[in-house]
Amino acid sequence: MTEFDAYWQAVDAELAEVPASPVLTPVPARSTVDFTAYDVRLTSIGPYRIFGYLSVPTGRGPFPAVLETPRYGSVNQPPHYRDRLRYLTFTVMHRGQRLADEPFQAAYPGLATLGIENPLSFVYRGIVADCLRGAEFLLNRPETDPARVAVTGDDLALLTAARRPRFTAVRSSGPPEVEPEIADHLRLHPDQAERIRHTRSFFDPDRHAGSITAYVLRVGRDYRLTHRDAVDDAALDSWLAGQLGVTPMPKFGLVPR
Repeated sequence: MTEFDAYWQAVDAELAEVPASPVLTPVPARSTVDFTAYDVRLTSIGPYRIFGYLSVPTGRGPFPAVLETPRYGSVNQPPHYRDRLRYLTFTVMHRGQRLADEPFQAAYPGLATLGIENPLSFVYRGIVADCLRGAEFLLNRPETDPARVAVTGDDLALLTAARRPRFTAVRSSGPPEVEPEIADHLRLHPDQAERIRHTRSFFDPDRHAGSITAYVLRVGRDYRLTHRDAVDDAALDSWLAGQLGVTPMPKFGLVPR
């Protein structure tokens, strides 16, 4: 077994030992006649209590489902209205982010290099585990159609799909914008360069890509952004809708009903 495989199998084994202990709280303010919203608490490795936004469409399921992995930043928003109309959606907040910031509050900048000198101490070991816990929660919901489940986000979406191969589609916006943080850290700690390279190798999405069984769209590789918001939104939404068998619904010009 390679060091890479052993590392990730250890994460899976540690996560399997921790009960998720989900708690769902209905949120009328984010619910409509078309869907019901919930705040969700789950336990990840540590143990650490993480947070998520769940939205379940009204009607008889099962429904196509989308897991949104967290962006790089302190705050994540609930899924867009047009997504909640068509999909069962779940957005994860990883450890340190707002609503999952007790007892640890992430610093931006700073999170990208926290513990980076060692693969076992690197904060992203726990962050990926948080995404995997969110994936397990969504994939095992009784309302989820197991044949139509996607994961979206940055590189975290690719790593999640690689470790939990039950997804049918992956849409990745590319790597988070953390290179300036890492470059600053290396200027202060040039002696850590080789150790940092080694740690980051475990999180290289290209090393995980061979384990992904889903259809994949990687922005910047499979789709080149035009930087015309309406055009890009329509193309990316149409791709995901096609993979999950629903009608495309560009958000520009969408009028809530």
